[in-house]
Amino acid sequence: MPTLVNYFGDDEFFQGGASYANLMDSSPFLSLRSHVDVYYPPLKRSRISAPFIFEEKFVPKKKPSIEVLPDECLYEILRRLPGGQERSVCASVSKRWLLLLSSINRAEICSNTQSLKLNEELVSDKAEKGFDLNKEPRPVDDNIEMIQDVQEVESDGCLTRSLEGKKATDIRLAAISVGNGSRGGLGKLLIRGTNSTRGVTDIGLSAIGRGCPSLRVLSLWNVPSIGDEGLIEIANGCHMLEKLDLSQCPSISNKALFAIAENCPNLASLTIESCSKIGNEGLQAIGRCCPNLQCITIKDCPLVGDQGVVSLISSASHALLKVNLEVVNITDVSLAVIGQYGKNVKDLVLTGLQSVSERGFWVMGKAEGLQKLKSIKISCCGGVTDLALQAVGKGCPNLKQLSLRRCSVSDDGFVAFARSAASLESLQLEECNSITQSGVLIALSNCGKLKSLNLVKCLGIKDIVSRLTLPSSCESLRSLSILNCPGFSNASLALVGKICPQLQYVDLSGLCAITDSGILPLLQSCKAGLVKVNLSGCMNLTDTVISALAKLHGETLQLLNLDGCRKISNASLVAIAENCSLLKELDVSKCAITDFGIAALSCAKELELQILSLSGCSQVSDKSLPYLANMGQTLFGLNLQHCNSISSGTIELLVERLWRCDILV
Repeated sequence: MPTLVNYFGDDEFFQGGASYANLMDSSPFLSLRSHVDVYYPPLKRSRISAPFIFEEKFVPKKKPSIEVLPDECLYEILRRLPGGQERSVCASVSKRWLLLLSSINRAEICSNTQSLKLNEELVSDKAEKGFDLNKEPRPVDDNIEMIQDVQEVESDGCLTRSLEGKKATDIRLAAISVGNGSRGGLGKLLIRGTNSTRGVTDIGLSAIGRGCPSLRVLSLWNVPSIGDEGLIEIANGCHMLEKLDLSQCPSISNKALFAIAENCPNLASLTIESCSKIGNEGLQAIGRCCPNLQCITIKDCPLVGDQGVVSLISSASHALLKVNLEVVNITDVSLAVIGQYGKNVKDLVLTGLQSVSERGFWVMGKAEGLQKLKSIKISCCGGVTDLALQAVGKGCPNLKQLSLRRCSVSDDGFVAFARSAASLESLQLEECNSITQSGVLIALSNCGKLKSLNLVKCLGIKDIVSRLTLPSSCESLRSLSILNCPGFSNASLALVGKICPQLQYVDLSGLCAITDSGILPLLQSCKAGLVKVNLSGCMNLTDTVISALAKLHGETLQLLNLDGCRKISNASLVAIAENCSLLKELDVSKCAITDFGIAALSCAKELELQILSLSGCSQVSDKSLPYLANMGQTLFGLNLQHCNSISSGTIELLVERLWRCDILV
């Protein structure tokens, strides 16, 4: 009879029969050690000499007993945890535990574990929430937002969280929901964008609604996967909500706004932008139930019309402070209601209202309800004519800021408005091509309180000074910005300097036609002392102007931008170093300066530059290293982009020496 097993030790028989139906199919028996020979007689019990094989390789590992519990039982255990810290620790075990904890409402957390009994109805409700309750738990990985993450804390003790792009996932929201309870509560939540594969859905937002009752501010931007269900959970759980921003949320409809209106009576600010399913019914519900609404912004919502806007304006008339309507299908009726019921409105923005005619703006002004209006911005509205603008000026006696963009207003209407708006302090005109130089100068002479004038791309402004009677001076004007107005040249600038002698801030960016003969009279007329001067893009200016600027206003000048002034050379930097002791920011990008000019700045005893831009200065080389390093005591911003004559080694030395300075290369 052949030997069954030959080995060094005592023979033992395995009790209880074979472990496999056909031991010849059991691969582990074919990999025994070389000194063990095994014979398999057919249909006989196996006789072996290595019982450790069964113990190590054939006995299946049992899962921990806690993991075999169904989610209903585990849910009941987790909701009996005594405190927020314990729940946070448990949430870090696995995604399964995290999602279960985030599905527990604060009201459902048991305070006395001895007196609570199993609520089968509550458990079954949680089982239907949409989680996969049969999945095995997975250890926490990088995709789970750890509960102990550092979060921004507001002055009132509430936390602020902002999730953008790939960080915006349901798992992170669930972690925030579970982990914020013991740390003051979540006060603000901002979600911008979403993860393309695991983005924020109603599940994550519902977790916030159940676990963050202190939420006051919610902002959702470009999250198409969030619908009514998530926002309804927010409404049901976050009754303290004060501000709601919905931008590019195409899945949210009036149904969600109904829930917000019914459950969030403290809502004070509502923004709806590019939400194609939200219409008049939702806004009417907000108007009925949220009387404390202070700020309204509605932009690019095709279903919103007069009914929704009128309801909001009329219902919140006593609290409403700001109204912003952009690209909505409203008519003259809505503007008439604003003029009648906007008694406390201080800020009004109207953009792209194609269905509003001249009559709408005229009635809004004639209603005389906007007595407290201080700022109005009107853009791309064909109904803004001379008559309409004049009515607005008369109906808003406390108006301080006016901004017109792409409006067909001529000199007549503009001058009439300026004469009636006695409190006007800030005026901005952009692409208003029917307004000429004459209208601007007359408006200046009639606005006795005007402090700021901003002209942008106004092609109708051209030099016609020869026949123009010099208007009275505007002693109140402090800031003048004339940007990309090609017709505004030397004669116009010199005239503005004469009638505005108290200028302190001058921005002439992009005026290529300006030369020294236009700037010099302006510099000589300014009596108060210039503080900020931006001459970027004025390519025809020379060192003569900068030297005069440094000598006349060096004691007050704090910012000087000469970006693109290619005729500016070292002589200007020498004058700046000698006269401008208060200068903090200097931009000489793409100017004709060399190492000598940098040395002059470095040797100035009183000059304490904080920001210096040398971008595109090809003649600045490695020789400037010691001079730039010498300015490191005060410098915290240095731009060396496109300085091709500076080597990488010099850059490394500068980074080492100027360790407190941000260097752009």
